[in-house]
Amino acid sequence: MHLHRRLLPVLAAVSGVALLAGCSSGAAPSATTTPAPSASASAPTAAPLSCASPGTASDAIDVVKSSATEPKVTFPTPTSVTEIQRTVVDKGSGATVKQGDSVTLAYVMYDGKTGKKVDTRGWTESSRVVFPLDTGQVLAGFVGSVVCAKVGDRVASVIPAAQAFGDTGSEQIGVSGGDSIVFVADVLGITPTKADGAAKSLPAAFPKVTLAADGKPTVKIPATDPPTTLKIAESKVGTGTTVKSGDTVTVQYQGVLWRTGAVFDQSWGRSPTSFATTDVVKGFGKALVGAKVGSQVVAIIPPSEGYGSAGQGDIKGTDTMVFVIDVLATARAAK
Repeated sequence: MHLHRRLLPVLAAVSGVALLAGCSSGAAPSATTTPAPSASASAPTAAPLSCASPGTASDAIDVVKSSATEPKVTFPTPTSVTEIQRTVVDKGSGATVKQGDSVTLAYVMYDGKTGKKVDTRGWTESSRVVFPLDTGQVLAGFVGSVVCAKVGDRVASVIPAAQAFGDTGSEQIGVSGGDSIVFVADVLGITPTKADGAAKSLPAAFPKVTLAADGKPTVKIPATDPPTTLKIAESKVGTGTTVKSGDTVTVQYQGVLWRTGAVFDQSWGRSPTSFATTDVVKGFGKALVGAKVGSQVVAIIPPSEGYGSAGQGDIKGTDTMVFVIDVLATARAAK
């Protein structure tokens, strides 16, 4: 059983988001049960993308640093390509970004045909964007614009419609069908793939959690009845930014049913995922708020803090869920 989530409030082709391909049906428990478009449910990161090369269209993008943090960007209109072109405007010296990584970006995006700015985000520290370079979650053209870049790079890309919003376009952000996208991004960092906080023992009544070398948890449920109220504890204590209500948080997670001990959903095997604390079931959101980046949180979520008496799919209305959550990054809600 895979649970869908709502799309992030600024990164997808629908629901006001620019970059996300749609909601992967394997994702954190959503506060809504309305189905959302899915790129692919069960597959991990899709087939490897080649490194994008510069071309006449991307070379023609003029990016000028300004007194404000966001650069001034100009380019000929209309601009259109049939394959991704990427020019490195400013070179960084950090690690090379790989497909499957989660990266922190500041970006600005334009409709290549009209020159209209359609989205901008991340130019202040509180609005940084973390998104997974996974074509199951993020539109392929945006993944291809960042894969093979280095941390510290500023890249200028032109993305064909086929790898962005296609023939349909995006009414939400004002991109017409068939339009190429001009995308300028600063690659600010690569998010860790597992929590790196100091280990801490869980309370005695909690499930036992053991971790593989890559951080993937295995949860052993005790032979007792589950608690009837929400229980939250840390098995790793991070020292990073504290998550606030409404933040968009990047996590690795695994969900297990107390009744069976079976994993019903997880991000492990795909890539970390991001969502707002307010877009998930109550218990999951409460487990995140107040945690620090780098922490691992274990939450025992009774039906009243999860899907209630109705349940969802294979999750019965009487089921208690256990989540192990690695808190990898957080970004403040846009104001």
